Amino acid sequence: MGCKKVLVAITGASGIIYGERLVEILYNMGLLDGVIVSSAALNVARIELGRELRIPDGVRVFKDSDFSSPYASSSGLPNCMAVVPASMNTIAKIAWGISDNIVARAALGMLRLGRKLVLAPRESPLGVVELENLAKLARSGAVVVPACPGFYTRPRSINDLVDFVAGKILDSLGIENTLYERWGRGN
Repeated sequence: MGCKKVLVAITGASGIIYGERLVEILYNMGLLDGVIVSSAALNVARIELGRELRIPDGVRVFKDSDFSSPYASSSGLPNCMAVVPASMNTIAKIAWGISDNIVARAALGMLRLGRKLVLAPRESPLGVVELENLAKLARSGAVVVPACPGFYTRPRSINDLVDFVAGKILDSLGIENTLYERWGRGN
């Protein structure tokens, strides 16, 4: 079953462009419930993109420190959530149940309720600690979609690479999309 509404959290890992693109796609599909943005994500956006993070007008945006957000309680959560990009700090907090910000709190609520949680880490290399945290989350019900673009689609631009990852995230959420060419269909 696909997602009816998706909460997107953008954290302070490299790859802010993936989160920004996912928000745009979900908004255009009418599936975006809201966005949580960490303060680190805002800093990384300025460094990586050379500008502020772009979120469509009218979208509910919450800081990760805003405990008055509806996402601070599992009673206010949609049926799906994606953390894109997911910093290793965020991964560790979720893996160990440290709910000191709204991203971790909402993600833990998703797992507790058995709802779809997709995590898109963007880190390299990964050490044993990071891999163990990701494995722990996968065993807990999260879907881990590393932000690793595929090249069998013969990408021609950065946008093609970004859309590949965004498409894989949507696939993991059960949302049909045509963002990238599927394996064996024309390549």
